[in-house]
Amino acid sequence: MKTSRWFRIFMMALDTVVLFFLRMFRRFDKVYRYEAVEKSSLSDRPHAVKGTAQEDLGIECDLEVDGAIRQDYHRPETITFPMEEPYTKLEGIVTFRGNNLRSGAAFGTLSSQPQRLEKKWSVSTGRLQKGYGKGFWTGSGWTGQPLIVRWPAELRMLMNIYPHKKQKEGLTEAIYSTMDGNVYFIDIEDGEKTRDDLFVGLPFKGAGALDPRGIPMLYLGPGDSCGDEPARGFIYSLIDCKKLYEFGAHDPFALRKFHGYDSSVLVAEKADTLIAPGENGILYTMKLNTKFNRETGELSISPSEIVKLRYKTYRSSEQSYWLGMEDSGVMWNDYLYIADNGGNLMCIDINTMKIMWAQDVVDDTNGSPVFSVEENIPYIYIATSLHWTASRRLKLGDVPIFKINAITGEYVWKHTYLCNTVAGISGGIQATCINGKKGISDLVIFPVARTPQVRTGLLVALDKKTGEEVWRYPTGKYVWSSPVDIYDREGNAYLIVCNSAGDMDLLDARKGTLISRLNFGANIEASPAVFEDMLVVGTRGQEIVGVKIS
Repeated sequence: MKTSRWFRIFMMALDTVVLFFLRMFRRFDKVYRYEAVEKSSLSDRPHAVKGTAQEDLGIECDLEVDGAIRQDYHRPETITFPMEEPYTKLEGIVTFRGNNLRSGAAFGTLSSQPQRLEKKWSVSTGRLQKGYGKGFWTGSGWTGQPLIVRWPAELRMLMNIYPHKKQKEGLTEAIYSTMDGNVYFIDIEDGEKTRDDLFVGLPFKGAGALDPRGIPMLYLGPGDSCGDEPARGFIYSLIDCKKLYEFGAHDPFALRKFHGYDSSVLVAEKADTLIAPGENGILYTMKLNTKFNRETGELSISPSEIVKLRYKTYRSSEQSYWLGMEDSGVMWNDYLYIADNGGNLMCIDINTMKIMWAQDVVDDTNGSPVFSVEENIPYIYIATSLHWTASRRLKLGDVPIFKINAITGEYVWKHTYLCNTVAGISGGIQATCINGKKGISDLVIFPVARTPQVRTGLLVALDKKTGEEVWRYPTGKYVWSSPVDIYDREGNAYLIVCNSAGDMDLLDARKGTLISRLNFGANIEASPAVFEDMLVVGTRGQEIVGVKIS
């Protein structure tokens, strides 16, 4: 039932008072630690132990291969993502958080210790009429990360890039799909358009992805349908920006009516196979059968071996604990790690499409899992938004940050924060964490929204071993945007974090202290990407900005 604006304002004011008095009687955060059933190492195969079998969460699966139901499956060409092999040889950020481990959204290093942020250019974006109700999709939304690539000269010459940009040595292009239904192509040095906008007409919240093999293909997934246009996955040629393929529209195999494709896909290079999770509750894989002539620019795909894994759980329904995946999965060796809207984290053997283990992460998971190896043991860091577990009246709840053993699915530690949530603008953790490197290799860093007040937030650095808080930085207004870690040549670490008031902060990552701030006057819920010393991000205020880190 729709409530009046004044009632919602009254409830937010009441929540603020309640949160204030609660701080007098209880801690807003707490750490829990767990004992492992068995020892693990990188050489072990993921497997379930007590409490992490899929049956423990009531998960049931069905498999379809090329339209036929199958009981068992084994992929003809093995997919694997070895730790020692980079996801891409391209220079840039080609998927959400850069690669198959979701380890970061920055390419290159800073030439010196940064002192300030400077806005260098901006590009206007538009809005798109929603297909239901009133209002518009505007600007860049969650997760909203741009893709950035410095194209090799031979590829640049084949594309429909403007002639004067095509001749520019070292052209670095931002490719940004936004909620107005367009894809924008921008020179990150000067903010000029590099080619005509690509209009698709569906709202893009997710980051999309580029083909990591250096084949000029763009993968897109809208977050919602629009009028008669259903949400579905797209593959476009970047030679001429023509559509090559689409999949997933009104898929009859789906158990959930809603369709969305926010997840940033991955491509297995040697197997020529796309891995694409859907918010309709289906994990899609397909062999692309890619043909690309690097001399003439002829490009085609003809997908086959289309495999669909669907699942349901004992608590999933159309009303609550929804099916579907809108985070972006991790691929390590043969295994996909991905969470869903219904509080399930799953480890899936991508070659058999079997669930190896499953863990209850309690609530709707929008931030992507992040993979980390520490003392020869692989782990997953993940956290949830506050949705299903919020108290009925005051919408309060303890939001968990988890460290999970990637071999067995067991909890290592859990750190909770008391948060508030508001319908449509969730509290808790919507962003993807930073797995610290170099000077902050002992830290994992998360933004926590709607704590300690309803409209405020924290950026917290936790000790990887213990889960204890090392520092906290009040972000002012709440944060949905995923922070970015950047490093100078000496290994000193810095952070970029953006909030819902339009602030962009540059922090010392070791201390959690402010170095510089810009304000863009509109909510930044999209996630930035950084290429060397240039940052690109979009705002809900219908603007894409380029920022120099100097």
